Amino acid sequence: MPRAYDDDNIFARILRGEIPNDTVAENDHALAFRDIAPKAPSHVLVIPKGRYVSFEDFAAHGTEAEITGFMRLCAEVVAIEGLGLEAGNQGFRAITNAGAHGVQEVAHFHLHIMGGRMMGPMLSLRD
Repeated sequence: MPRAYDDDNIFARILRGEIPNDTVAENDHALAFRDIAPKAPSHVLVIPKGRYVSFEDFAAHGTEAEITGFMRLCAEVVAIEGLGLEAGNQGFRAITNAGAHGVQEVAHFHLHIMGGRMMGPMLSLRD
């Protein structure tokens, strides 16, 4: 059973305008803004405007319009940031975390879009 949604999480507060952000793009269903602790030259978070805890929650319960709007905004961010392969770039990383084992820090579904340098291996495996 997924965790209950916390209306006081930082992303919910950003969506309500209580906390400022550096907006990159926005549509009716999603908001994209720069990460406050970037891990790459370009590091943008994309969040749905709905109350979704994780990727799993969003994929299972989001409406077609929400999912399409979210994905289209992700593509827009890639273009705005100049990361797209069509522009001759070397690529980017899109990643989401879920739950404790996924090291999810904010219980509101969000996708990190990172690029502008070689990202290195995805994981370092440990016992």
